[in-house]
Amino acid sequence: MKRIAIALTVNGKAVEVVAEPREHLADLLRGTLMLTGTHIGCEHGVCGACTVEIDGVPQRSCIVHAGSCDGASVRTIEGFADDAVVAALRESFSREHALQCGYCTPGMLVVARDIVLRLPDADEARVREELAGNLCRCTGYRGIVRAVLGVLADRRAGSSRAEPR
Repeated sequence: MKRIAIALTVNGKAVEVVAEPREHLADLLRGTLMLTGTHIGCEHGVCGACTVEIDGVPQRSCIVHAGSCDGASVRTIEGFADDAVVAALRESFSREHALQCGYCTPGMLVVARDIVLRLPDADEARVREELAGNLCRCTGYRGIVRAVLGVLADRRAGSSRAEPR
């Protein structure tokens, strides 16, 4: 099988790689680029553990072919290290005991950030609906939902700790 050249931006840095035509983005990120914060769970796009941001939209990296990301901007959980919204979410996840094993957490944070920025008036039902594509086998979701709702409430109240950078 002929390998393909892919040029993309990952976490703000231009990257050029060569990949197998059927290689998934999750495998490229973890294996080639050593960005192991992107977790692989089901490999069918069901669990959400592999969720990354592609061109500003959360996507399941285990079902996206790496070649389809040629020219795209990809942001993994590592790329959110200095993001104020993710920092607020991390703090809120900790405060609300939304973490246990942590396997789902990177994908959950990427989706939670999207909820906070896209749906500033989301209520509990909407947050639960938006998180439905991310599975957590440990927490029962109560803490995760409370954590997202807490950041939404902080932003509505004008707290600067939840403003994006």
